[in-house]
Amino acid sequence: MTGHRDIEYRELYPDLPEPIYEPLAFDRYSDAEMRSRARGWYEELDRRRTVREYSREPVPRDVIEHAIATAGTAPSGAHRQPWTYVAIDDPDLKAKIRDAAEEEEWQTYTKRMSDEWRRALAPLGTDWVKTHITDAPWVVVLFKRSYDVTPSDTKIKNYYVSESVGISAGLFISAIHHMGLATLPHTPNPARFLAKLLDRPANETAVLLFPVGFPAEGARVPRLRRKQLSEYVQWNLEPPTERSAITDTADAASNYR
Repeated sequence: MTGHRDIEYRELYPDLPEPIYEPLAFDRYSDAEMRSRARGWYEELDRRRTVREYSREPVPRDVIEHAIATAGTAPSGAHRQPWTYVAIDDPDLKAKIRDAAEEEEWQTYTKRMSDEWRRALAPLGTDWVKTHITDAPWVVVLFKRSYDVTPSDTKIKNYYVSESVGISAGLFISAIHHMGLATLPHTPNPARFLAKLLDRPANETAVLLFPVGFPAEGARVPRLRRKQLSEYVQWNLEPPTERSAITDTADAASNYR
């Protein structure tokens, strides 16, 4: 850096509070252990499927708590953690959510969707009927907070909200799969009814609805092809080259799911 960029950031803004640091707790593994963990984690998540048919078998509350706590470890813009998770196992409340969701989905599938959109969804076999909301023992709704409010009613802006909430949702889905359960990232749109039914404040907007539970006996999922690794990765500025054994393995495993 040259010229004016040589000046220290905090010289320009001396009134900023000083950060407080602490030692990093970090476990370092051997190359062999890293490779083993990397492959094992990939292979576990490659078995993950989005499930729409659920058993009504109960799921303990503490495992849902752990999944949400895992989601809460996500990095976030300015460490604002702009998410709220609402977990519901009350059958009456789930029924109200389903009724409202199906009304919106009916409007979407029959009036709002373009033909292109309908064709894109056709391989998934979805429609406006959302049995997963009442069949799954738990429904977890993720809200994003565009701003926070202090006890004195002062608004505090949050940053990179969509990115932060998206990362948190990914960790939640991974945690649910890791513990041996299934879920579905349902995106009712518009989703204003969720804030009303769940009594959420004006600064929160529903983003995703996750049914959580065991797959129903005999549950089926669409036969879908995942992209091969070579279709969504680039190494520096290099043109495509011969694939490594790792890439070949990943490609072979991801053909159809």
